[in-house]
Amino acid sequence: MHRLRTCAARLRPLTAFQNAPSFSQQRTVVTPGALRTFQPFRCYAAPVAAEPFLNGTSSNYVEEMYYAWLENPKSVHKSWDIFFRNANTGAPPGSAYQSPPPVGVSLSGLSQAQALVGAQPNVEKLVEDHLAVQSLIRAYQIRGHHVAQLDPLGIMDADLDSCVPADIITSSDKLGFYGLEEADLDKVFRLPTTTFIGGSESALTLREIIRRLEFCQTNHLHNLFADDTCFDILLFNVITFFLLCECFCNAARFEEFLQRKWSSEKRFGLEGCESLIPALKTIIDKSSENGVESVIMGMPHRGRLNVLANVIRKELEQIFCQFDSKLEAADEGSGDVKYHLGMYHRRINRVTNRHITLSLMANPSHLEAVDPVVQGKTKAEQFYCGDSDGKRVMSILLHGDAAFAGQGIVYETFHLSDLPSYTTHGTIHVVVNNQIGFTTDPRMARSSPYPTDVARVVNAPIFHVNADDPEAVMYVCNVAAEWRATFHKDVVVDLVSYRRNGHNEMDEPMFTQPLMYKQIKKQKPVLQKYAEKLIAEGAVSRQECEEEIAKYDKICEEAYNRSKDEKILHIKHWLDSPWPGFFTLDGQPKSMSCPSTGLNEEVLSHIGQVASSVPVEDFTIHGGLTRILKGRATMVQNRSVDWALGEYMALGSLLKEGIHVRLSGQDVERGTFSHRHHVLHDQNVDKRTCIPMNYIDPNQTPYTVCNSSLSEYGVLGFELGFAMASPNALVLWEAQFGDFHNTAQCIIDQFISPGQAKWVRQNGIVLLLPHGMEGMGPEHSSARPERFLQMCNDDPDVFPKITEDFAVRQLYDCNWIVVNCSTPANYFHVLRRQILLPFRKPLIIFTPKSLLRHPEAKSRFDDMLPGTHFRRLIPEEGSASQNSAGVKRLIFCTGKIYYDLTKERRTRGLEDTVAISRIEQLSPFPFDLVKAEAEKYPQAQLLWCQEEHKNQGYYDYVKPRISRTFNNTCPVWYAGREPAAAPATGNKKAHLVELERFLDTAFNPDAFQNQS
Repeated sequence: MHRLRTCAARLRPLTAFQNAPSFSQQRTVVTPGALRTFQPFRCYAAPVAAEPFLNGTSSNYVEEMYYAWLENPKSVHKSWDIFFRNANTGAPPGSAYQSPPPVGVSLSGLSQAQALVGAQPNVEKLVEDHLAVQSLIRAYQIRGHHVAQLDPLGIMDADLDSCVPADIITSSDKLGFYGLEEADLDKVFRLPTTTFIGGSESALTLREIIRRLEFCQTNHLHNLFADDTCFDILLFNVITFFLLCECFCNAARFEEFLQRKWSSEKRFGLEGCESLIPALKTIIDKSSENGVESVIMGMPHRGRLNVLANVIRKELEQIFCQFDSKLEAADEGSGDVKYHLGMYHRRINRVTNRHITLSLMANPSHLEAVDPVVQGKTKAEQFYCGDSDGKRVMSILLHGDAAFAGQGIVYETFHLSDLPSYTTHGTIHVVVNNQIGFTTDPRMARSSPYPTDVARVVNAPIFHVNADDPEAVMYVCNVAAEWRATFHKDVVVDLVSYRRNGHNEMDEPMFTQPLMYKQIKKQKPVLQKYAEKLIAEGAVSRQECEEEIAKYDKICEEAYNRSKDEKILHIKHWLDSPWPGFFTLDGQPKSMSCPSTGLNEEVLSHIGQVASSVPVEDFTIHGGLTRILKGRATMVQNRSVDWALGEYMALGSLLKEGIHVRLSGQDVERGTFSHRHHVLHDQNVDKRTCIPMNYIDPNQTPYTVCNSSLSEYGVLGFELGFAMASPNALVLWEAQFGDFHNTAQCIIDQFISPGQAKWVRQNGIVLLLPHGMEGMGPEHSSARPERFLQMCNDDPDVFPKITEDFAVRQLYDCNWIVVNCSTPANYFHVLRRQILLPFRKPLIIFTPKSLLRHPEAKSRFDDMLPGTHFRRLIPEEGSASQNSAGVKRLIFCTGKIYYDLTKERRTRGLEDTVAISRIEQLSPFPFDLVKAEAEKYPQAQLLWCQEEHKNQGYYDYVKPRISRTFNNTCPVWYAGREPAAAPATGNKKAHLVELERFLDTAFNPDAFQNQS
């Protein structure tokens, strides 16, 4: 891995290095002078060789060159030409090599004496000096960042290292390191065509070369790809000066206005990095110029209100009214603090005069958690508008320095950046580098030199820039936008700045950073410094600066007065992903109803036939898969479905109806348990695949099924963002095992469970979590249903009013839906219901493992025909239902345990006296159906049976709700495993003993006689 850093602040347009050769095309140049310091550099011609180099050169290679030279002396490099000519005249091997002529001097211009052995020694010295100067330039490119003046305060080293590299010239005394002398400073040296240090000159004095290199130390580019990036001086015109002044004025005065009006309120102001505002505006303007029509952004809370006001152009009164102390918590849209909220705005970009849509995603305080969500929404928008290369839709992510270095989700998100089903074709990352994390010094917060080093895993260019140098910031952001538009890869801009206040406006930073904050108190704000600079240069007048400040102050005051209107607050102003037209039908709100989720038998049969075929000619599949497809065909003929086929029919039917379906997760294409096989692989042609579900109907929408990286946090966040973009898509994420969802707990806790309550934003994402106790140990058994149920917002102490639309109304009022289906038909219905509902809620499905192939876990076509629905509760349908008066025990359960219970009931011959009812939808709880089922058996004990441990699973959730159904007059007994710390045993024998024990409890008539 090459580690290349280029000291640069001002770079030429990217066209200058678009066609630069890759590392594999580079050749190493070795001469006696180069060997002295061994500083290789690029040569785009043939290699130059010295005799020491011949020791490591293939004799065949030299022999081939020799014969080529005999044929045509011009076919080899000049140095080889001289070498072979000297050797042919009898020169001994040790002296046959002659240094090439000086740059710009042709071989024909040398005399025979100069060209052959005995050439003038000053020629060799001249070549060696040129190589030394090139090594000097290279040293600045690679290590110049160590002496770059990046800290606006002048007290810290951005790379945490105060050492000056030995090969960086800091005084004339160090010229000797390169074999140069002070007398060489005024000598003119030619620059290779691949080296750019400002200007277009091909030759400069050494003094001027060093001056330009030192000039570039102010900022630098850290880039693992374009190591010979061009740099040039940016020429600013009057318009540019005025735009910069306006941006800085707006950014600074906005913060001052908030501080003046609400001095005791937290706002996480931008003071110390006001350059973020012109930075973002520059990126957006340049991207708009390059054709971008939509920008999705994610950022932490620092500077968020400023970005909303001065970049996205949110109405100021909507921001100011959020500071109103009279705003009650119950008010719509007040579910989270103002510096967490997002918005969506379409406006004219005044620089390009083109429409652009800006979306700032709402995010929690969990730093960087929003990163994959932004990427998912960006990918979705690109998908829906046919933007296959990211030219119309792009993402911008803002970061804090400590979080960028410390949060693993940053790494996970970067690793999605180039995966086919996850790439957004380049994200621009902007780091607001406070040089501190809350109260933690960077030397205690990271081990890498820079906070941005994590971006090197994808070879992203990293621009470090002094945030108090506005012109450099603007230029670097222009280049970053050009980079993204040209190469469609991630790029990072590190704004090295400071935080004028503490972590928030109420914090006292002098407790922990006294030196830094003593300097900050002396530091002039960047607006004042830049204004004074422009006034001194005559670019603007003092009066013009004062008028600009007064104009913005007036705008803020007028907005402040409007914000006092109680009617001004409305949630539509704080939505980052609006779904226009979805919640209404013919201009009226949709009714609280859901049509039948069943399908015609012809449709079921057709999809089943596709699922059991290979719709591509000359495609060879695995022999074992042939048997699986034949088994599917047989089931279709017999009008039955297993779990995989039921899923296939649900997803395929939605595709046929114009609904995009995206299934993502680890190994979802085949399925962790080898049951799905949605992607077929040709056994004879590498990488040739077939997705039969894309052959259901000529007019269907495309099906996306994609194996993800080995990430839960990043990928679930991505899919959540994808689901935000449109309500007319079914987006599913499957955990490899349900247990593994806990590494994505942040996304579940901060975004999915409270999403609508916090940000009034609906989302229909589906989580598929394989769950079931089968003796496979604590890591592969439990999706932790107790955690999901604990976060449900229904009240266990309130029996709801049963109305005609109760089932749908319950779904509308809940924060998410939790189900554990026991039949393929019910799984089929719940997936289709997710789209046919008039609203969107997250759906949590505890999916099976052993039931995937259980002979009894099959459904008939009759359960999936028109008129059928998802069954929230499946009642007892056997002989016990015909003998309701004689039933002594009613067992409620959910999921896989039902099949163990029915088997045990048959073994004991209790079909007539024990009823078993399955609660398929756990939340919202089916109070009405549970009540009706229990009232059917007036003499029966009520029992909840689960295979999970008592302190886990569903018991603590269902017990109070069942009890409340009967006014707490009827006890609800428990049968299941005893409380435990781990979810399951990994010992098969122990597992079976536990199963036998609680099944005995479930059917033993005397089990509860001694319990109160």
